[in-house]
Amino acid sequence: LRSHLNRPMKCLTVMWAVGQAGFTDLAEGLKVWLGLMFPVLGVKNLSPYAILYLDRLLLAHSNLTKGFGMGPKDFFPILDFAFMPNNSLTPSQQENLRSLYPRLKVLAFGANPESTLHTYFPSFLSRATPSCPAAMRKELIQSLSDCLNKDPLSFSVWRQLYTKHLAQSSLLLQHLVETWDGNSRSMRKSLRETVHSFKVTNGEFSGKGTNSKDLEACDAACQALLLKMRGGGFPWRRLILIGFVFAFGFVFYDIRTHDSFQASTSAKLLHQSGLLSVSQQAWSRVSNYSLQGQSWLERNVPQYYSQAVEVLGPALEQMWAKTQEGSAYACEKGSALIAYAQDNLPRLLEWLHSSLPDSVFHFIEYLRELLLHLHRTYLLPAATYTEAAVQSAWERYVQSCKKVTWDCVRGQVGNLSRSSWTYLQNATLTVTNWALSIISQH
Repeated sequence: LRSHLNRPMKCLTVMWAVGQAGFTDLAEGLKVWLGLMFPVLGVKNLSPYAILYLDRLLLAHSNLTKGFGMGPKDFFPILDFAFMPNNSLTPSQQENLRSLYPRLKVLAFGANPESTLHTYFPSFLSRATPSCPAAMRKELIQSLSDCLNKDPLSFSVWRQLYTKHLAQSSLLLQHLVETWDGNSRSMRKSLRETVHSFKVTNGEFSGKGTNSKDLEACDAACQALLLKMRGGGFPWRRLILIGFVFAFGFVFYDIRTHDSFQASTSAKLLHQSGLLSVSQQAWSRVSNYSLQGQSWLERNVPQYYSQAVEVLGPALEQMWAKTQEGSAYACEKGSALIAYAQDNLPRLLEWLHSSLPDSVFHFIEYLRELLLHLHRTYLLPAATYTEAAVQSAWERYVQSCKKVTWDCVRGQVGNLSRSSWTYLQNATLTVTNWALSIISQH
């Protein structure tokens, strides 16, 4: 065709004849258009027919799945023709081509966009400059967002291109901030890792003295995204907890001021609202049911306990023996694993030191120190205290209850209840003092 551009009628005849194959096979029609008609797009006498043929071809085939196969090499020149101004197409021809662009986009992305979109991401990103036309920039940013939402590999591609495309990345980050609520949860998880990576890169650039408007815009957008990620909705639980603490502190202060609950303002309000009488009725019912339950326990617990000891005693002893054997086996295997880890840990640390960035290595070191501190300061004392408490409780029970009787069981339960109630009173008094101190400060 290029050798006969000065003979437009002959060129149009060739284009018409070859293009007839496309009306029976969409794939063949796209090959004809991409190989024969697209190269002459922009030639004054041939462009109208090339765009008209593409329109009729796509209208003739409503099922676009038969035309999948267009790649980035064919797609992006079409995008440039459809959106870039001052090209060889007239405004009406460019508008017609732009109306066909969404269907060409479907053909380009194919049947599995979740595995192919990352190959389009670099070209989308390089074109999304602040100086490109507004319509094209909007299409490019939306396409980049689609790539991130549908193909997770696009995030790794973006991280590799970030330092070379700061201006484009700032536009994309700002778009993600504005459309945060419309992003999927899986996309947000990958975006969190990417934004943290960008923050590290921004810090490295700032440390080297490299400051630019694009870097500042990227850093501000990253910070805005991190704030979005940490939002997590309205803190209802914290608000309810604070309200409960303040209400409890107010009631306690009211009772202390009036020397008794009956004379307090809280009791008067409860009495006027009817809640006091309802709560008294509920308490009487609860007390009645509690007395009935206590009498039932006095009659049946010793009998059921003796039967349970007779029936389950041998099985529990066997289970305890198996547990001891399992613990010994686990300790043996654990010792072997610890020895293996001690032998191989230096090589692992050497590999990590050579493969990972220094910041990651420092983080792992800090985490190790934190875990060792928690183990020495809290876990070991807690385990020792728990073991001593269980042993002491068992010895006291054996000494006081040599024979299973209801009086003995009731005494042990009473001691446990009194100690628990004392602890609860002390904890409540501590919380109340804290609430009163906060109220007095305000």
